[in-house]
Amino acid sequence: MNDKSSDLIDQMLQDRRHIHRRPELGWTEFETTSYVANRLERLGIEYQLGIDFLDISSVQGRDEKLVNKAIERALEHGVPQSFIEKTGGYTGIVGILDTGNPGPTIAIRADLDAVPVQETSAAEHEAVKGNYVSEIPGVMHACGHDAHTAILLAVAEWSARNRERLSGKIKFVFQPAEEGVRGGLAVAAGGALDDVDEIVCFHIGSECKLGEVGICEGGYLATTKLNVSFEGAPAHAGSNPEAGKSALLAACNAATLIAGIPRHSGGLTRVCVGRLEAGESRNVIPAHARMEIETRGATSELDAFMVDHVKRIVRGTEAAFDVKAKIEIVGSAANLETDPDVLARLAKIAEKTDLVERTKFISFVPASEDCTWLIRRVREHGGKAGYFLFGCNHQGHHKGDFSIQDDKTLPAAFEILTRYLAERNAGD
Repeated sequence: MNDKSSDLIDQMLQDRRHIHRRPELGWTEFETTSYVANRLERLGIEYQLGIDFLDISSVQGRDEKLVNKAIERALEHGVPQSFIEKTGGYTGIVGILDTGNPGPTIAIRADLDAVPVQETSAAEHEAVKGNYVSEIPGVMHACGHDAHTAILLAVAEWSARNRERLSGKIKFVFQPAEEGVRGGLAVAAGGALDDVDEIVCFHIGSECKLGEVGICEGGYLATTKLNVSFEGAPAHAGSNPEAGKSALLAACNAATLIAGIPRHSGGLTRVCVGRLEAGESRNVIPAHARMEIETRGATSELDAFMVDHVKRIVRGTEAAFDVKAKIEIVGSAANLETDPDVLARLAKIAEKTDLVERTKFISFVPASEDCTWLIRRVREHGGKAGYFLFGCNHQGHHKGDFSIQDDKTLPAAFEILTRYLAERNAGD
């Protein structure tokens, strides 16, 4: 059942390297979305663009200015104006393959976006040696989402080739804006997955090295990303300081109090004030300050505990310093919950895959992933979910020398996913 034809593997590697050259940040993935759409059209797979399946009210952390710049860049690089208009300004795409035979609906999710990292020019770097270094200054696929997209495209083509021998429906979810956990909630809330019986999500690297597969029982942390801005009143620091209201001091006090939020006995909790900008000049009472904060928790309830504390501190600081505060949530993810029977099938398949040397179960990953919103939506509607990691020898994600050995790693994930579909969707 599993088509191992070399042309699919070769195309998958070409896709990954093409996408690697043209990385796009979250909510700006117009070139990548167009690339996926063109392939799905050639395969005869119907699709919906972001504007059609996203819940726009649930979109988080989208910068209209960056979106407009990305549209200009995409047009200059050959994306048709007509396609841009179809997107309505929102990236992402869901392919839907209906085999015409009764059976389950299976969804597989990949993410599209890159990170704001400058790729290394070191001669030993694999993209330098392969001549597919990022062409976009300061932006790189340093987390492997280019690999995820290429794998899912290959799985889609395999599925189209085997349509008559499969049953039910397969949904190929190419999600925008995973970085900063900004896109998953809008995909989930849009309802495109409400008929899904099983969803499988995956990621390269992380806790797994080359030849390893990690079957994730749980462990990704719930998280909330908050932007907080304070607005005070400027005044000359020498002549009339009493007229000023310092947004800088308000922000500094809030940051100190936020760092001191008590952790919860019910499970792991985290909080970080990662950025604080304030002030206009040496001799002016600062009227503006801006903070970037994140909370995390082993469960969504624990994360909410931290968020509530942050909000109370901000509101208290607002009153104490007589300034105005604005709180904006720009990203979020739930904790990972999966189903044992789906994980068992993934583990059994991984153990039989030639390129996999070791299969292990993982209960904790000290990071966050917004496919958890998709998974939660599927499970709330009676479906099940699985998640796996496939390893590579990397020097750390989000670094300019991030490497994935794509000729060895991508075929392993492709094999696992197509075998999974073959077992779950096989017709009589």
